[in-house]
Amino acid sequence: MNTWWLSNQILIQSTFISLLLALSIQVPLRAGVFSFAGIGSYAIGAYTAAILTIRYQVPGIVAIGAGVLLAAAIGYLLALLVARLSGLYLGMATISFALFLGVLATNGGDLTGGATGLFGAISTVTTEHVIAATVVVVVLLAASERGAFGRKVDAVREDPQLAVSLGVDVIRVRRVVFVVSGALGACAGGMNSLLRTTVSPETIGFHLVVTALTMIIVGGALSWAGAAIGAVIFTWLPTVLQSVGEWQLLVYGLLVAIAAVYVPNGLLGLLQTGWRRLRRRGRRIPAEGAAAPTGVVVQEDPESELAALGGPTTEARP
Repeated sequence: MNTWWLSNQILIQSTFISLLLALSIQVPLRAGVFSFAGIGSYAIGAYTAAILTIRYQVPGIVAIGAGVLLAAAIGYLLALLVARLSGLYLGMATISFALFLGVLATNGGDLTGGATGLFGAISTVTTEHVIAATVVVVVLLAASERGAFGRKVDAVREDPQLAVSLGVDVIRVRRVVFVVSGALGACAGGMNSLLRTTVSPETIGFHLVVTALTMIIVGGALSWAGAAIGAVIFTWLPTVLQSVGEWQLLVYGLLVAIAAVYVPNGLLGLLQTGWRRLRRRGRRIPAEGAAAPTGVVVQEDPESELAALGGPTTEARP
């Protein structure tokens, strides 16, 4: 076990970081907000942690926390800016936000390292820190999917106008998911840059949007568990597909296409549907197999039989 753990350190780290990145998009989608601002926040967290660690020798945990707070504040301001947008227009606006940050990093001069990026962001952040942070996030998100707040988020996603009529503050919910999305994306970016000791514009490009969205589509968009399934699959899938050689990208694309077409609710939705069917079948079999108690004779009512067959019945006698 220890040998496997040491030989797969990078993949284990990437799995949990990818989960945080996917959650930064899944949280808004669950509220019906088509936003990719979490990808831009990933860049904010990555560069903030690297700059503070390299330039000012700030401890890694503090540097990541600073990036999370900065991204959360920017996420709130972005929510105010795009308050009137929704659907594809909101998606395009938030993608533009992420691309703008990539251009800003490329042209940031000595502060961001320009096109080559920053190197030497050495810290004490370990795999255990990444796992602990991700577990805390997952526990909090799992709790938010239940109770009153979870029902509010579901109402906002299904019918915002109905949610308003029920007294739900839709605008407030949208702002909250933008802030949470920013914090999650920045946490993922900060930990990744300090674990890899480097960050560059190439690591924060549009490919992150594709990767995170693919994880959610295949895994399931309505729960953190779907994002977790997608993160595990698409972090370890390239290693599994090494045996197919140059056909790896083709097989990868076919798997994504098949999942999108035939499993529209993601693998999590497929598992939930199968579980519900098994539970219903388990309840139905005992009910159908139940027999009358021993020694009890069940007498048929001829009039009820006639009524069932559609025949005439006698009037009730006084």
